Amino acid sequence: MMKRVKIQVASLFFILTSLQTVFAQEPVKKDVPYVPTDQEIVNAMLTLAKVDKNDVLYDLGCGDGRIVVTAAKQFGATAVGIDIDPQRIREANENAQKAQVEDKVKFIQQDLFTADFSDASVVSLYLLPSVNLKLRPKLLKLKPGTRIVSHAFTMGDWKPDKKMDVGGATIYLWTVPES
Repeated sequence: MMKRVKIQVASLFFILTSLQTVFAQEPVKKDVPYVPTDQEIVNAMLTLAKVDKNDVLYDLGCGDGRIVVTAAKQFGATAVGIDIDPQRIREANENAQKAQVEDKVKFIQQDLFTADFSDASVVSLYLLPSVNLKLRPKLLKLKPGTRIVSHAFTMGDWKPDKKMDVGGATIYLWTVPES
């Protein structure tokens, strides 16, 4: 009887300690709310950017990984998703596993302002205008010819090379110019 009580107390202690750890974690500070991109728009973004098997695509604020997974599965690209939210990274990895593209994709939990995506040939965004503008100097330092594709939001006075309306949304494409 005493042994059983000790086991129950130990189990209760473990549960309470685990809950304390979970609730003690500070929430992740996000610059953008998570809003999934419709698959029709994902396909149009990747098509507009002319993504192919030779590309390295980075999706900044990748959410559940749908752009990254689609770039790998349907367009043959190597792709990396960056998101600050650990829950989104878990979902993205699960989605990559379901799509059987784990060998072509990677997801990184990181602040996109400090992340290194200098080897990108394509960058995809579904952020807010203020975030796009904050990222713009970093994007303009990428290799000339790198394509930037954005769902819904522009880059201020940097005029897009192309603009397309899809399913009630607008997508934009820019090419990083020669310095």
